[in-house]
Parts: sequence; C-alpha cells; structure tokens
Amino acid sequence: MAWFRYVIYFFGIALLTAILVRLEVSHPGTLRLQEFVSEGDEYGTSEFSAIEIIQLLILLTCGALMAWVARHSHTQRPLAFLFGGLALVFMIRELHYFFDQYAVDNLWQVLAGICGALLIAYCYRHLKRMNIALARIWPSPGLTLIFAGAVILFSYSMLVGHEPLWQAMLGDAYARIIKLAVEEFIELIGYLLWLIGTIEYVYQSKALMAREPKPAAVKRREYRRRH
Repeated sequence: MAWFRYVIYFFGIALLTAILVRLEVSHPGTLRLQEFVSEGDEYGTSEFSAIEIIQLLILLTCGALMAWVARHSHTQRPLAFLFGGLALVFMIRELHYFFDQYAVDNLWQVLAGICGALLIAYCYRHLKRMNIALARIWPSPGLTLIFAGAVILFSYSMLVGHEPLWQAMLGDAYARIIKLAVEEFIELIGYLLWLIGTIEYVYQSKALMAREPKPAAVKRREYRRRH
C-alpha cells in the first residue's frame, strides 16, 4: 500500500532529524559539523560529520537500487543508468575533500567530469530508448521526488549555503559553523527526497516489469533455470 510507505517515510525522516538534533543538543560537537584538521586550518570542514556519512550511505543505496532496475528491467534501463550515474557523480562530489587532501588536488573534478561526460554520451546514444522509458513510466511520483531532491541539491542548498549571504545577515556575529550546519541539513533533506524517489521508482518499475512481455532471451534463460 503506497500510502503506508509514505507514512513510514514521514516518520523515518522525522525520527532521523530528531536523533541528529538531540545528539548535538545533548553533546555539543557530536555531529562534527566543523572539524579543524590542522593547526593552520582557519575554516574547518564538515566532511567528517555524521550527516555527511548518512549522505554517502544514501547515495550508495540509490546507486544500488538503480543498478537493480537497470539489470532486471530492459525498458527502464536507460533511465536507471542515468540516475545511477548521477548518484556516482554526487558521491564523487561529496568525497571531494578526501580526494584533495589525501590524493591529488582537484582529482575529484576530473573524475566527476569523466563520469559526467560518459553519462551524457550514453544518454545521447540511447535518447530514443530514454524517451520510451520515460513515456512508459510517466506520471511517476518517484521521478517527481527525485526531481525535487535535485532542485534542493543543485540550486537551493548552494544558494542558501552561500557564505557571503550569512556574513551579510550576521555581520560581526557571523560564525562559519552556522553556515555549515544549515547547508548540511538542507543537503540531507535533498538526499532523503532522492532516496524516497528512488524507492518509489523501483516499486513502479517492478509493477511495469510484471505487466510487460519478457524478451525472448529472458524467457530462454528462465526456462533453462527451471529445467
């Protein structure tokens, strides 16, 4: 029942947020939203925070779910490959600090650029199949939630997390951890919407798979397994 899943989503997000807030209120600094890694570090980073770890786990889950759809649904494979590739690009972006610090400076930009270019090439090559896949599944609550998460991640969090904005509003009372906290929590809700959208997309893809005729190769493979 779809409505029951949405109730679970609501309470799941509320519970996760309440736990994170309670941890920081009870034990200030627990979330590690501003970690200074060296004596000369003036700004600090939030890359070691629990929120960042949750975001990476969400991206891994989304990528795995899209890989499952791409493997089992021949009609939705182009769309699943697109969203799975975007999850990979997001993961590289989220790991940018570690690439810069422990590998090669700006390596993450090169990796993200390569993955993005391959993704664009794939989409261009399979544009017709992508249009067919979209037409078969639209209207889709899952894709709508994925789009909402992307809007938050690509535009809203970047604009609201803009450091000069907080410096202008707070003036002499500005503290960078405020900007980091707001930005990370906004990104978290964006990723949670992306996760919910991915789960709903998987449910919808499974429903389509049950109604669609199976390719001859799949039928032969299933026949060999049974016999």
